[in-house]
Amino acid sequence: MIGMSKISVGERPHRGMFQRPGPPEPDGTGFVQSWIDMPPAAYAQITPATQTSLERVAAGTVLSQATHLVVVPYRDGLTTKARFTIDGRNLSILGIQDPEERHRELILICAEVVE
Repeated sequence: MIGMSKISVGERPHRGMFQRPGPPEPDGTGFVQSWIDMPPAAYAQITPATQTSLERVAAGTVLSQATHLVVVPYRDGLTTKARFTIDGRNLSILGIQDPEERHRELILICAEVVE
């Protein structure tokens, strides 16, 4: 269960890439946000966000925009400005938790962005 115990590698079947914002790029009618990969790719457990799961990981605060919870191995440098991309889908990071501050895994509270 997310947020309750360390998740084994076998329970992270999805492989995706973190990206950080890059410089704006012209698109003919203005500018669009560019994104820069943050290698290496990460294996993740992705589950739909429910009110109960959000209350568990967000200390009683329900994030109404959240659509997914993503658990990945710990890594430095992630902020809520980054996103997680997987199979053409973009998950914007709304919140980041480091359970017990042990730097073993991160729980990301995300919202899927349709572009």
